[in-house]
Amino acid sequence: MKKQRAVCFGEIMGRLNPEGYLRIKQAKSYQLSFAGGEVNVAVALASFGLDAAFVTKAPANDLTEAMLRDLRGYKVDLSQMVYGGERLGMYYVEKGASQRPSKVIYDRKYSSIAMAAREDFNWEEILDGATWFHFTGITPALSENTIEITRDALEVAKKKGITVSCDINYRATLWSPQKAGEVMTEFMPYVDVCISNEEDAEQVFGIHAAGTDVSSGKISQAGYEDVAKQLMNKFGFKKVAITMRGSISASDNSWAAMIYNGGEFHHSQNYVIHLVDRVGGGDSFAGGLIYGLMSGYDDKTALDFAVATSCLKQATEFDFVQSSVAEVHKLMGGDASGRVQR
Repeated sequence: MKKQRAVCFGEIMGRLNPEGYLRIKQAKSYQLSFAGGEVNVAVALASFGLDAAFVTKAPANDLTEAMLRDLRGYKVDLSQMVYGGERLGMYYVEKGASQRPSKVIYDRKYSSIAMAAREDFNWEEILDGATWFHFTGITPALSENTIEITRDALEVAKKKGITVSCDINYRATLWSPQKAGEVMTEFMPYVDVCISNEEDAEQVFGIHAAGTDVSSGKISQAGYEDVAKQLMNKFGFKKVAITMRGSISASDNSWAAMIYNGGEFHHSQNYVIHLVDRVGGGDSFAGGLIYGLMSGYDDKTALDFAVATSCLKQATEFDFVQSSVAEVHKLMGGDASGRVQR
């Protein structure tokens, strides 16, 4: 049996948080961590024991060295990273509470990965031995260069028969719905497993979840099933996974997901989460789902593992998954009591 190896490609940024629930305009100091849509997935996979590599371009400076030390602690393979350029992107996270929403401010323009060149990445070498390739819609949104680099990676992955997953992850601060739709529509034929939510499907592909109003917490199962069917019919994915978040407040959300394989729909348990940090919740879902599918779980078990992974992450500070496979399985098994483990 071929050894399973995942390669995740995208941007990593420094994340800056004011202390506790202070607002950015109140803060006098910030806590630094590292995060990004694809690296969050790589950390989850490596933490769960899989061979997972993260590929990006970052400046050769002490901030990057701090990032590398952090990622090495999670056993992420960084051997194919490229060094150069002038800056590591940053973003600021103001944690919301009750009726005050969380807020994110990005400072990532002209980052090393956004300014990278196609010649920086030898995808034949990078993807040698890989069985899974993961990217998100954030990466091609960074620049015209990253569109070309992502296309190069997808062409090599397709040629090598590597399973490709994509989290649509639309970011209005990076590109317009029109540009996102144009680029992502071109890329979708390379994708085997599509991960989305109702907002991304609507903004990028014009596919609406009927009977759903996330701001009021109203979720329509039939509406989400219709979105998955439309995505499957439009692009021919092998699987479509859709996360379903109901925003009760900035402190409490409902969280569930579904997966469709063209023949069957599977739905997860619905969790009500008292949020500690919801940023990275979708990435942890993607990481859990990819882990499950790479580990040979059936679709329903992989879905349940993904939702439980994400539930535990959203009860944890910062972006990276900190739970073990055993802890995720325990929650999947119904132990959601939160009782002290002694």
